[in-house]
Amino acid sequence: MGRIVAVTACPTGVAHTIMAAEALKKVGAAMGHQIEVETQGAEGAKDILTAEAINAAEVVIIAADIHVEQSRFAGKPLFTISTSKAIRDTREVIEAAAALAGGAVVPPAPPAGREAATKPEQRAAGKYIIGVTSCPTGIAHTFMAAEALKKAAEELGYEVKIETQGSVGAKNVLSAADIERADAVIIAADAFVDKSRFAAKPLYETSTKEALHHGRQVIEAGLAAQPEASSSLSGQVEELKKERSAARSGPYRHLMTGVSYMLPVVVAGGLLIALAFAFGGIYAGDQKGTLGWALMQIGGATAFALFVPVLAGFIAYSIAERPGITPGLVGGMLASTVGAGFLGGILAGFLAGYLTRYLNNAIKLPQNLQGLKPVLILPFLSTLLVGLLMIYVIGPPVKIALTALTDWLQAMQSTSALVLGLILGGMMAFDMGGPVNKAAYTFSVGLLSSQIYGPMAATMAAGMTPPLGLALAATLFKSRFTLEEQEASKAAFVLGISFITEGAIPFAARDPLRVIPSIMAGSAVTGALSMLFGSTLMVPHGGIFVLLIPNAVTHLLLYAASIVIGTLVTTAALYLVKRPLTTAQTPAVAIQVAE
Repeated sequence: MGRIVAVTACPTGVAHTIMAAEALKKVGAAMGHQIEVETQGAEGAKDILTAEAINAAEVVIIAADIHVEQSRFAGKPLFTISTSKAIRDTREVIEAAAALAGGAVVPPAPPAGREAATKPEQRAAGKYIIGVTSCPTGIAHTFMAAEALKKAAEELGYEVKIETQGSVGAKNVLSAADIERADAVIIAADAFVDKSRFAAKPLYETSTKEALHHGRQVIEAGLAAQPEASSSLSGQVEELKKERSAARSGPYRHLMTGVSYMLPVVVAGGLLIALAFAFGGIYAGDQKGTLGWALMQIGGATAFALFVPVLAGFIAYSIAERPGITPGLVGGMLASTVGAGFLGGILAGFLAGYLTRYLNNAIKLPQNLQGLKPVLILPFLSTLLVGLLMIYVIGPPVKIALTALTDWLQAMQSTSALVLGLILGGMMAFDMGGPVNKAAYTFSVGLLSSQIYGPMAATMAAGMTPPLGLALAATLFKSRFTLEEQEASKAAFVLGISFITEGAIPFAARDPLRVIPSIMAGSAVTGALSMLFGSTLMVPHGGIFVLLIPNAVTHLLLYAASIVIGTLVTTAALYLVKRPLTTAQTPAVAIQVAE
């Protein structure tokens, strides 16, 4: 039995996070593994992994669609995939992680103060040692450990190359030729270091402190280490690894990281604006000193003013780590100031992140001055360049485009509104929380900064109908659904009213060709009706519970009717396309939603 720890995370921290966690726990237990899972999202971390659990684990699985801090897993085999992969291909993910763990053989550290025994041939000329040093700040211990290892290796007559990693990124990066030529690999780190590129090489892991104080022993322990056993993984596992690499650095993940940090700001601001209208009427912001005015100052003048800078800041953070936050925040604030809105904020975030990362790699400083880069040089230069570009180059044309979009949305006639609602609704149901769903949602949330609230109402309503329609169909037409699906329908109903579209995933995973078109039809109808009725929504999340807040939704009864009608359309479509199951059919689903 293997011991596994895992972290699951998605932008909201609700649907994909919880479903991936439950899938890993259930399938892991069925495979004979002992697994603990921590969940992360907009509300923070739950079931936080203890230091004891991490130390005892043989491998760490990160199933995430947003940035997850990995420094506490230093020295552990780490396998990273998306939450959707963890939900749909759980067994393959666990098998791949177990295979990764099985390949790591770490020898015991040599006793401090005593030189480890070394074979004569290990001291032969021509030995080439490579290494990686890393600490959380990437300044002092990182470079001091690198120098100590270099000095010790040279004293022993070995050629050496050490890569340093930290808050300013990797320096003196090891090439594929370096790794191929190396006789041993040493990782002296207090933060996470990816070991996958060192497969089949003798590898020794230790702390930066050990490298600093006992560099000679660490070098000899590295040469005494056994090569990592290479394992032949299936094609599916190779595909998972490729996806892991792409997801970790892809623009989609950077955007979703920004959205995940932005959402709490938008939700709080939207609710406070709705309450301001409830207490002070539509002109609450003009009645200085009243409760309605105070709520409008908190929600509209402050929280809503922050959400574009927060979006940009954390997009940049996902790309360039901490040095990207300052230029991202400033670029996002300038996007709001010059009228470029959320579109400008997204561009500012990506510009700040990639520019900061480029400057970090391009600027070369002596090692004793490296500490200036993350706190002085990078924030100053990148903020200056991003600011000038936003004011003179990017801001003006984006403002024109956003103004045109805003004017078109405000002047939409019934036919145009219906078409937009159809498109947004279909997108919300297409992949149930995936990139297409998130694109429609992010577009609608971004429009809130321009006081355009109709698309937000359409997307939330359309996101509720897939699990609601499936839950109703599984209740009314039991012969067309397995026992597991009938049981899962109870949870799907709760997820539906909570605006968690991912509640439809277990049904779609088993029968995608019938389920996905059916839920898209219902969501498209709901989105179209919501736009046609002129419903608006001040808050980007909350499901049916938001409807209870005064003035959060306009045309409330018609809005509720659009959700009901879309649910019925989905249910009717499922009745038509799904046939009664025969007794010979296996009543199993890919993943059950835990109640």
